[in-house]
Amino acid sequence: MNAVRTAAVLASLLVLSACSGSTTPISSAASTSVPTSTSDPCGSVAKAPSYERVVWIVMENHGLDQVVGHQDAPALNSLIAACGFAANSHAISHPSLPNYLALTSGSTHGIGDSKDPADHRLATDNIFSQLGAGRWRTLAESMPEPCYPKNQGAYVPRHNPATYYVNLAGQCANQDVALTDTPDLSAPFTLIVPNQRNNTHDTDVAFGDRWLGTFMAKVIKSPEYQSGRTVVVITYDEDEDDGNADNPIATVVVSPSTPKGVRSNIRFTHYSLLRTTEEILGLPLLGAASTAASMREAFNL
Repeated sequence: MNAVRTAAVLASLLVLSACSGSTTPISSAASTSVPTSTSDPCGSVAKAPSYERVVWIVMENHGLDQVVGHQDAPALNSLIAACGFAANSHAISHPSLPNYLALTSGSTHGIGDSKDPADHRLATDNIFSQLGAGRWRTLAESMPEPCYPKNQGAYVPRHNPATYYVNLAGQCANQDVALTDTPDLSAPFTLIVPNQRNNTHDTDVAFGDRWLGTFMAKVIKSPEYQSGRTVVVITYDEDEDDGNADNPIATVVVSPSTPKGVRSNIRFTHYSLLRTTEEILGLPLLGAASTAASMREAFNL
């Protein structure tokens, strides 16, 4: 889908009912086959299977209006048109680190900066510790060594929350590893951490979108996604405006059972994504995830 067509599709989506709390299906799933095309990854099954894996891809520092319907983000907008769009999605805080902690533990723990793990040693429950040895993985692009706790080149630990949780000491070196050309998505939960260029932090929307399009093609072609039992969520850590407490971000849900083009106006947050992931994986709800809105019904998960 070219940029012009993508913009037109998104424009048509955005004029649909914006009533808060509503979910608008664009088309229903009729086929029972697993997804086979990178351009048509959603809506291949009508009933959600028992999902076995959840993959998060977290992009950086761009608000909803900077990417949705934008001509520089054809890959993201093609996924919005083809899969599920959380149109009322919000980050928790500024700057980056509190959002990653909220996503993975259900709390910011009162942290309002992005200092290194040496300054924030957190002995608290998190989705990694819930899953345990061998059942989670962080794939951090450009990370020089497993579970690396310091800035180096295009890698920063503040986007790699497992490095802050001291109760992962026995797992982090084996399960928090560098992203390779062929991502290993076999764990029940995988967090994808693009580097500072590909996540759009130090570049622009077009640069990051090119990476996202290439990477998502690998994800859709992976045996895990082709099995029909993997959910992928693309989101942003925060919007671009440090002064905006509302923090609107784009969040896209990709799964075989998510109807094509479904759009939800329910207010979701990072805590909602944590809740949804824990529900899918059969885990207890951590912190603020216990009171956040679940995304499962809205996106047929």
